[in-house]
Amino acid sequence: MKVLQFGLIFVVLLFLLVLPAIHPLTPATVEAFVDNPAPKTYVYKEIEGCKIHADVFQVPTSDPQPVILYIHGGALIMGSRTELTKSTEMQAQVGLFLDAGLTVVSIDYRLAPETRLPQIIEDLQDAYRWLRSKGPSEFNIDPDRIAVLGKSAGGYLTLMSGFCLEPRPKALVPFYGYGDIIGDWYSKPDPFYRETEPLVSREEALSSVGKDPITEAYWPTVRSQFYLYTRQNGLWPREVAGFDPITESGKFAPYSPEDNVTADYPPTLFLHGDEDTDVPYELSVSMSKKLSEHGVWNRLITMKGRGHGFDHGAASEPDVKAAMEEVIEFLRAHLAVSNEK
Repeated sequence: MKVLQFGLIFVVLLFLLVLPAIHPLTPATVEAFVDNPAPKTYVYKEIEGCKIHADVFQVPTSDPQPVILYIHGGALIMGSRTELTKSTEMQAQVGLFLDAGLTVVSIDYRLAPETRLPQIIEDLQDAYRWLRSKGPSEFNIDPDRIAVLGKSAGGYLTLMSGFCLEPRPKALVPFYGYGDIIGDWYSKPDPFYRETEPLVSREEALSSVGKDPITEAYWPTVRSQFYLYTRQNGLWPREVAGFDPITESGKFAPYSPEDNVTADYPPTLFLHGDEDTDVPYELSVSMSKKLSEHGVWNRLITMKGRGHGFDHGAASEPDVKAAMEEVIEFLRAHLAVSNEK
C-alpha cells in the first residue's frame, strides 16, 4: 500500500512540475488524471475472431462532450492505442485534453502486413461509425463535435479521415504525418535507415511478423525489423498496401490524402519537426500547400530543430509547450468548447 501511495504522489508531483507551463494547472487537470488513471475499454469491431478495441478517457459531465479521436503511429506496422498511458509525456497530454473539456477516444486498428491498407482504412471508418452511433449512449459524447488527432502513421490516417469519413470531422491535427505514400521517401531505399541501422534481410523481416491479424505491437517490438526492411529497400507501399507503386500507382489514389483534397476538407493544424529523419518535413509543407490551394484553413507549426516524435521526449520545453497550447486552442475553437470552467 505504501508503494502505491508513493507512486500516486510521484505522479502528482510530475504533473505539478510539467503541466503548469503547458497549460494552466487546475484541480480538474490533476483530478482528470489521478482520479481517472485508466480508460474504459470497448470492443468497437470484431472480424474473423479479431477484436479491435478503443480506450475512452473522460471526466464525466452532464453535458455531451466533444471528442478527440486519437490514432496511434507505428508505420501501420506497430503501435497500440495504449501508448497514451505508457509515458509521463503522453499521460500529460491526455490530462491537457481532459482539462480542456474533451473526451479522448484512442483506437486500435489491424496492423500491416498481416492486414493490408484498404482493410486498415475500413477499421478507421468503422471506429468512426461506432463512435458516432454508440458514443452518445455509452459515454455521453456529441457525435457532431469530433476532431481527429494522430501521430506519424496516425497522422497519415488523420489526413485520410479528412475525406474518407462521413460526415467529415470538425478538425484535424496531424503530428508529423504525411499525405503522400508513394513518393520517393517511401518507394525508394532510404539512405538514413541504410546508413544508421544494420541491413535487414527479407528472411529476418518476414520472421518478425505473422499471418493472423493483430492490433497491438507496442514499441519496442521485433516487428521493427519488418519496418526497417521496408524502408531500407523502398518497399513500404508494396508491403503495406499490397500494390506496386510503379506499375499500379492508380490503385493508391483512394489512399492518398494529397490527391483527395477539396474545398470541403476540414480545418487542419499540422505539427512537424524540420529535422525529422523518419517522415520528411516537406510532406507536411506539401499537404499544407495543397489545402491552401483549395481554400481550406490550415496552419503548419514548424518545430525548428526537432525530429520525429518531438512531443514524446521534450514535453516540458518551451517550443513544445507553446505548440501544445496552440493545439488545445485550435481544438476548443473548432469543437465549440467554452473557455469557462
